Amino acid sequence: MKRLFSIKKPSLWTKTIVTAALSVSLLAPAVYAAPVEPSAAPAPKALNAENATTFLNDFFATEQIKSQYVGASVVIVKDGKTVAQRGYGFADLETKKPIDPASSVFRIASVSKTFTAAAVMQLVEQGKISLQDDFTKYVKDLKFDNPFGKPVTIEHLLTHTTGFEIRDPQPEDIHSDFKKIVEIEDYVRGHMPSVVREPGSAYMYDNFASMLLGLIVQKVSGLPFNDYMEQKIFKPLKMDSSRFLLDKKLKENLVSEYDAANGKHELYAVTPTVMPQGGMFSTAEDISKFMIAFLNGGSSESGSILKQATVDQMKTYRSSIHSLLPNTTYGFEAPIQLPGAGSSSSVIAKFGDIVGTSSLMFLIPEQKTGVFITYNKLGPLRDFFYQSFIKSFFPAYAEPAKFDAFTPSTSDSLNKFTGIYTDLRLGQLNTSIEADGKGSLMISDAFLGPRALKQVDKNLFVDSLTGKFTAFVLGSGDEVLYFKEPYLNPLGYGMKHKAPTLFADIAKDHPYEKAIYTLKTLGHYSDIEDEKFNAEQSVTRGQFVKHLMEISGLKGSSTEVLVFTDLEGHSAAAFVQQAYELGLVKGTTTNLFEPDRNITRQEAAVMMWRVFSQQYPAELFESVKLSGETDKWALPAVKMIVKLGIYGPEVQEPEKGVFNYASKKVLNRQEEAAILYSLLTRPLDVIVSGFMQQK
Repeated sequence: MKRLFSIKKPSLWTKTIVTAALSVSLLAPAVYAAPVEPSAAPAPKALNAENATTFLNDFFATEQIKSQYVGASVVIVKDGKTVAQRGYGFADLETKKPIDPASSVFRIASVSKTFTAAAVMQLVEQGKISLQDDFTKYVKDLKFDNPFGKPVTIEHLLTHTTGFEIRDPQPEDIHSDFKKIVEIEDYVRGHMPSVVREPGSAYMYDNFASMLLGLIVQKVSGLPFNDYMEQKIFKPLKMDSSRFLLDKKLKENLVSEYDAANGKHELYAVTPTVMPQGGMFSTAEDISKFMIAFLNGGSSESGSILKQATVDQMKTYRSSIHSLLPNTTYGFEAPIQLPGAGSSSSVIAKFGDIVGTSSLMFLIPEQKTGVFITYNKLGPLRDFFYQSFIKSFFPAYAEPAKFDAFTPSTSDSLNKFTGIYTDLRLGQLNTSIEADGKGSLMISDAFLGPRALKQVDKNLFVDSLTGKFTAFVLGSGDEVLYFKEPYLNPLGYGMKHKAPTLFADIAKDHPYEKAIYTLKTLGHYSDIEDEKFNAEQSVTRGQFVKHLMEISGLKGSSTEVLVFTDLEGHSAAAFVQQAYELGLVKGTTTNLFEPDRNITRQEAAVMMWRVFSQQYPAELFESVKLSGETDKWALPAVKMIVKLGIYGPEVQEPEKGVFNYASKKVLNRQEEAAILYSLLTRPLDVIVSGFMQQK
């Protein structure tokens, strides 16, 4: 049936968060309507030129895939030769310039990290760097806290196990000032993170670690990082269209980049100007030269960059949460999970995302096979591609995992896995796990909603929704420390929170206790013994906006000239300014914001509506019936918030299908807690998709 509605492109709020998450995919794969049962592996097709070309043409011609790209470039290599190299779609929609895999230049984002790692390993080969060295041996006089008495080593930097406090690129690091030059070292010294976990103890995708590796290459070699890469990596392999700086030739061939609705992004620059962790420009053909050399022990007809022993080091996984869920090698990470099979340790991969582009390079060393795909639009096309490619040519890697006989834990012993987990890298990604009392766990997040986890090994569970695995890191006392799941951020761990102390005035049977204590667990309320919550206390406009920004992982605007004249010196000023810049607030007719005035429930609804109305069609909410008084200007907002379920037990249904939102009532703390909890936990996109299907 033809779809009448579609979810629009991400809101400015969402876009800000995604921009900050420069180099890791957070895009969940398609949600299946029913559990996916792993099927028997079909007979593999021979990976030759004819079959590879047919596969590519068929794949990119499907209607589902056409919507995922404007232009795509892909290359497949095997046994030291290029098997297929194809371009699909356009480098630019306006001019209809076609993609040419030999000349179309893409930002390959975090695939850059593999090349930075290769440069480090060259210096390891030469004895100029030791993997076990404290990295500060090469970057001296860095000031940062490390309370663990254990240094951060080069190996920790390579394997994303530094223990650093998160230091991702910020929105202002993507800009249009092409005259602005920021050196790698200046950026590092201005943003150096503290060590907040014991080095080596947990996996967190770490952009800053790769930036440090680039700086170390620069320090040890005596060459600027970009020059080193050109002389020692690109030139020997004849990668003539690869750079970390956008020169005139590359700029002429750089593809245009697009958003989810095929809106064209303006050309942008990054900070630092040379970005070792995500700033490389290249073509599919150039990447094929690297893959061929790597799969051939570090050498090719073009030249040599690594020794066989070094390649062997780089293709070996250094840690895993379970044998089916490896983490990282020196320069690569695990591929996406396949239902029932997990992530094969025979495959090494590198994902990359930056504004307007997604990429994936994956290698199967034992098959001497490598694939690189890139396209000028953020999205999960590469996930579909990987699954299709593996099932077509190497289906053995997609076969369901076989487990030894295992007696699942009792319902009581499953309790150790329950709790709230927060992604180490992106604090707005939270997951709740509860025991269902029937021998399984229930996992839930704000993207996919609730689903069951069935235990299949000591620390391994299978997700009932898609057949993919979730696993837990157990401590020496068998306590749960971290977990890893396949959807929100498969490139890192989520930390289990400790249970908070109770507020003196919020008992366990309080109607808002789940919302309040979840927020307290996540650190949104202080955790002081015998503290009172004051549930009936009114919330001001400034407080509500500040709390909205904070649960979204935003830290406030750095704009110095404030749009509202009554914000100067106010504790919520930076957050209100940011909300204004993102379109959440508009102030009053007198150009004041009135941050200390109590906020009404309908005002709060309108602020949220300004975000969601950019994503969700208004037609879906027009039929909502309300009782009580709501001002006309707030009606669309209150209807949307009611249908999305962003409220607590205070919203009454005096008659079936009619809701009293108490729009003109002042919002109090317990009601605000219910709203914030809903925003953190309700799978709104899934809910809206259900509305669309009903429509």
